[in-house]
Amino acid sequence: MSAPDEPGTTYDDGSRLVAPAELAEDRAVDGALRPHSLGEFVGQTRVKEQLGLVLEASRRRGGAADHVLLSGPPGLGKTTLAMIIAAELGVPLRITSGPAIQHAGDLASVLSSLVEGEVLFLDEIHRMARPAEEMLYVAMEDFRVDVVVGKGPGATAIPLELAPFTLVGATTRAGLLPGPLRDRFGFTAHMDFYDDADLVAILGRSAALLDVRLHDDGAREIASRSRGTPRIANRLLRRVRDFAQVRRDGVVDLDAARDALALYEVDGLGLDRLDRAVLGALVQRFGGGPVGLSTLAVAVGEETETVETVCEPFLVRAGLLARTPRGRAATPAAWEHLGLPVPPGSAWLGGARTGVDRSGTPSLLDDLPD
Repeated sequence: MSAPDEPGTTYDDGSRLVAPAELAEDRAVDGALRPHSLGEFVGQTRVKEQLGLVLEASRRRGGAADHVLLSGPPGLGKTTLAMIIAAELGVPLRITSGPAIQHAGDLASVLSSLVEGEVLFLDEIHRMARPAEEMLYVAMEDFRVDVVVGKGPGATAIPLELAPFTLVGATTRAGLLPGPLRDRFGFTAHMDFYDDADLVAILGRSAALLDVRLHDDGAREIASRSRGTPRIANRLLRRVRDFAQVRRDGVVDLDAARDALALYEVDGLGLDRLDRAVLGALVQRFGGGPVGLSTLAVAVGEETETVETVCEPFLVRAGLLARTPRGRAATPAAWEHLGLPVPPGSAWLGGARTGVDRSGTPSLLDDLPD
């Protein structure tokens, strides 16, 4: 057996063997983009103020902070806030996720290993198994879990005392959490989408950490296409940086941002290739709808869940798509964004297919007759 190649070896196909230390350095850069304190965290002003009071009160009391529930769409900073909570309290952070907790024993193992005051971050908490949820009720309230020993009539429950801890739960679908679990969180916060001014500030901080020369007009252009989401803004910044370094002079200005985002198929509203494919199919193949979700997914060659969870939320928020009792329908803004006129037969322009609300405005909330 031949000896393994040394890190840095370049192969005939152009690929390169990367050393683990180099990969660790890349991950360190990724982590450096996250703010490490509430003072560095940009946006979510009300949530920061409320959370700051909770943490300061906990520090003054000298005990574990109340359990915290963070909800909102992906990429808005829930994981970052969990890390900040542990940093502000000066305690260790344990990270796990709902899908990883499939049995009550999994949760008992995690909880029993926590030290006093430790923060446990449970991402996608709504996907945790039901038996584990029921165990978590008692753990959050009484800092105790009951470990069942044996089976059948001879089974006994042995109470196991836990060190006081702080649970930080994160969810993108708060409505799926059972009421008893939500009620056990002492502080709940919903994360909202960011405005362009906050995203520009985030991009400025990230550019400084990445040593990118970012002009104000370039930052505004990237922010306007980031869907109000810091994660997307930072991702686009890296791609624009790559473009500027390879094809320009390394400066991310307005022209570089526009050309780079055009290359990566991100348009002026932040729609990507899949978003435009969904809108295009809806408008050009189905006359603007209404059309069923599964039919629309087949038309673009994607899974139904992908269209529903990845594309639809932003298209609806941008006013380009509406969910109706009979399916998905394109709004006039969708036709305009695609550079097409709204046809006379559209559900928005009268005719037999149009529902009308009390103000006389076409309404897609009404059941549209055939």
